[in-house]
Amino acid sequence: MGIVDKFVELAKAKTGSVVLPEGGDERIVKAARQIKDDGIADPILLGSAEQIQAAADKAGVSLSGIQTLDPATSDKLDAYTDAYAKSRDMNPKVARRMVKRAPFFGGMMVAQGDADTMVAGIAHATATVIQAGALTVGYAPGIQTASSFFLMVIPDFQGQLDKPFIYADCAVNIAPTPAQLADIALASHASGEKLLGEPAKTAMLSFSTKGSAAHDDIDKVTQALSIIKERAGDLIIDGEFQADTAIIPAVAAKKVKEPSEVAGQANVLIFPDLDAGNMAYKLTQYMANALAIGPFLQGFAKPISDLSRGASVQDVVATTAICMAMIENRSPAGRGRVATV
Repeated sequence: MGIVDKFVELAKAKTGSVVLPEGGDERIVKAARQIKDDGIADPILLGSAEQIQAAADKAGVSLSGIQTLDPATSDKLDAYTDAYAKSRDMNPKVARRMVKRAPFFGGMMVAQGDADTMVAGIAHATATVIQAGALTVGYAPGIQTASSFFLMVIPDFQGQLDKPFIYADCAVNIAPTPAQLADIALASHASGEKLLGEPAKTAMLSFSTKGSAAHDDIDKVTQALSIIKERAGDLIIDGEFQADTAIIPAVAAKKVKEPSEVAGQANVLIFPDLDAGNMAYKLTQYMANALAIGPFLQGFAKPISDLSRGASVQDVVATTAICMAMIENRSPAGRGRVATV
């Protein structure tokens, strides 16, 4: 069973719902049909009835059993507008205009417990999806930075087949400050705990290992680690490490003289900037023939994720399954309560 198949099975056990704000796109409608038929989640398509039906006709699928909502005419619009206006201390007329926008309406559905997760981005910029998430669902406690991660699956890593890693941040923050880098690490550690199937061990990466070099770029990483220790000193997060020191036990044994639960054992890798993160995931993907799943957004109080404009139907399905896998286990009676990410 492949790793995506495992997340599909996990998602099936959650009996949750996903809101898909771009219901006028045939790929989204086709994905919604598969998500429904495979029992991954109950999909909710946003858009006018005409837009959604046209997309379904183009995709050649039935909308039977799939919930559709038009934000402009929904009976939830007034309640969502009121909640949004109060939370943002905003003029109700301005709030109504915002909430009628599909990504914001979808975000309010998640915020109000009417959906468990939102997957968007096939027709909206990443910045719009992040803005919608930040202004509706908000950030997880203590987090002030939205970020992204890739789930990287290495076919054969040191004799272990299909070894999963979290790589972050590879798509959002170009040059994070120490505080932002700390947020990225904490959010990524939480994502790793939910997805890796083993305890997350998070490495703060650099071109230096424990003071082997001196530079302002290294200082940023060590400052971020100090912030993390102050905020969540019990988590297994350590650094600064060179990449080989983080993941290869023999290298760690030579380079790290102090006890570390992370050195040589890391499965969550935090890159110091977007240059490093973006290049690393692409090099890993192509040179190691690795599976790169994502990017996923993280740092929000409830799961919200982004799609690339060129996402395939299977990308939408896989993203939904992984987002559903990040929701806490609960009984159907407790539906709507979502774990922080």
